[in-house]
Amino acid sequence: MKKISRNNSNFSLIVSVCLMLLAVIACSNDDTGGITDDTGGTDDDDPVVTELHAAFEAFNTEATTIYLDGSEIVIETTGLPDHETVYWGEGNDGYRDEPDVRRTPSIISSNNNEATMRVDAIPGLTGSTVATQLGTVGIAVSGSAIFNDQEGGGDLDQAAGSLDWTGAHIGPGVYHYHLEPKAFTDDDENLVGILLDGVFLYGRQCNSTGTYPTDLDSSGGHTSITQYTEGEVEYHYHIINELYSTTGSYLAFAGPYQGY
Repeated sequence: MKKISRNNSNFSLIVSVCLMLLAVIACSNDDTGGITDDTGGTDDDDPVVTELHAAFEAFNTEATTIYLDGSEIVIETTGLPDHETVYWGEGNDGYRDEPDVRRTPSIISSNNNEATMRVDAIPGLTGSTVATQLGTVGIAVSGSAIFNDQEGGGDLDQAAGSLDWTGAHIGPGVYHYHLEPKAFTDDDENLVGILLDGVFLYGRQCNSTGTYPTDLDSSGGHTSITQYTEGEVEYHYHIINELYSTTGSYLAFAGPYQGY
């Protein structure tokens, strides 16, 4: 390669200008063709969440502490519901006599219900699905856990007799809902809670139509406005309006998740 002579000022100037132009072009494009912004990101980057979704205003503040941590939302909960149930135990202010409930041995006040759940602030709605597992699949607005349609590895029918008036029990572990939690959503559009994939769960009716949605996917989800989205559409779940087995009520959520 020939060296550029320092004393050839005109030629050197032309080369310098060309090199500068090449540097500008190279710096303005990344390897994927996206245009960088002032912070070094690309136009393909996910949006940054800087404040909590308005739906979190519906959560029981006495039971939950909710905050942003980078790209995740942290939900810390005592797990203690803000409504009556036989599972508070006699003598508790929240106790409700339910003689037809075959109560499990534990009561809420003597059980460790505390939990911390971290979810993506922006659900990963890529079209792939993930099956729910035993245990907590979400946190309800009351502060208590949401479980799926299984109990101890078997069908929920075997434990249906122990469910209280709002579709919940202790068995095993924490107090949790399997069915439509009538304490805060009873054939309406109310917010039920948020699931592990970061998608909100609502009651059987939809705010966008005022009735039961007819376009739900296999998870009970669809995209429409809600009472918390200020006219913008958003993917969310509903309790599916189909009676579950012999319980006389509706499953809270059976899955699969859509937001992972």
